[in-house]
Amino acid sequence: MLDETTFRSQCDRALEALKQALIAAEEASGSFEFEDNSGAMNILFEDGSSKFVVTPNTPVRQIWISAQTTSFKLDWSEAAGAFVLPKTGEKLMSLVERLLREHLNDPSITLEPV
Repeated sequence: MLDETTFRSQCDRALEALKQALIAAEEASGSFEFEDNSGAMNILFEDGSSKFVVTPNTPVRQIWISAQTTSFKLDWSEAAGAFVLPKTGEKLMSLVERLLREHLNDPSITLEPV
């Protein structure tokens, strides 16, 4: 398990990259709105159907995503150099991109590091 300082550093870097990618995708898509709320990222959908929440969970050194009535818990992977979902091996950015595509039924949504 990462020590707290390393976790915070890696987490901040990963979440900032995700934030910038979501802002760019929000402008391109227009079908969702991104909000940064004191460390919790909220992705709100224009149809009001639901929202996704991305938050760091420092005590367990994970990034949690609540989306589509499911909780996704990502762990740091030294090998990948990223937070990944152990079950699928998906990195944070790829997972959020897939969830957005599925929820909006829009395969054109892309999240790319800015």
